[in-house]
Amino acid sequence: MRWWKVLGLAGAAGVAATGVVIVRSERKRRAYTPDEIRDRLHARLDDRPAADQTPQPE
Repeated sequence: MRWWKVLGLAGAAGVAATGVVIVRSERKRRAYTPDEIRDRLHARLDDRPAADQTPQPE
């Protein structure tokens, strides 16, 4: 087998592996209900330091 065939097969395997990772993370992201996402965002907002919550002058 020539080196360019090996390189091509390695590239195809890399593309397939990347696709698997993307699909897996997309499934995990879509598994949340809108209420769960809202609760998580509110929890992150509450965890911020108090200095970040000061109103900005307009």
